[in-house]
Amino acid sequence: MGPARVVPVAELVARARALADTGPRQLLGITGAPGAGKSTLAAQIVAAVGPAARLVTMDGFHLAQAELVRLGRAERKGAADTFDANGYVSLLRRLRRPEPTSVYAPEFRREWEEPVAGAVEVPPSVRLVVTEGNYLLLPDWPWEEIRPLLHEAWFLDLDAEQRRRRLTARHEAYGRSPAQARAWAGGTDEVNAELVAGTTHRADLVVRLAEPPPG
Repeated sequence: MGPARVVPVAELVARARALADTGPRQLLGITGAPGAGKSTLAAQIVAAVGPAARLVTMDGFHLAQAELVRLGRAERKGAADTFDANGYVSLLRRLRRPEPTSVYAPEFRREWEEPVAGAVEVPPSVRLVVTEGNYLLLPDWPWEEIRPLLHEAWFLDLDAEQRRRRLTARHEAYGRSPAQARAWAGGTDEVNAELVAGTTHRADLVVRLAEPPPG
């Protein structure tokens, strides 16, 4: 996979619409480092495609805060081993295989820093499921089972300095002090960013947005 290609969001929306039209249900994965703008892009695509699309995030499979504390992983929240990866894979399998009734997915609520079960309905009429998260292309078990389930996988790139600024601002917005926010963005988040940087070759498309997210 070559260097990232700069594209407008409109071009990615058109590609997602074409994917949805191939039916009966397609799974589009958007991955990249923390703070790259994955959730923003995924939400834009789902809004543009309309009722035929749903957003299902990897973050919905965060382990509960109490469980992270029990396991001694709370200070690394966001690392690959702080997710229920097997649960995420199982849900993607269900979504890949259209069922006669709705499938319900969890959602991560940043205001609580906790996942909420059954928050996202995916009815049988949905033709495009957009899923986003850092670790969609990891080659390690059980994450390695995700790539074959995705009809397309996009890796979203962003200038590292801007990405760290966005992460720092996000952490501050959710209650960390400026010093704590900078430490987290440059520590835990950066370790995770380095991990996923080595997965770009597994993507169908590596892109930088012509209109990058603010921050």
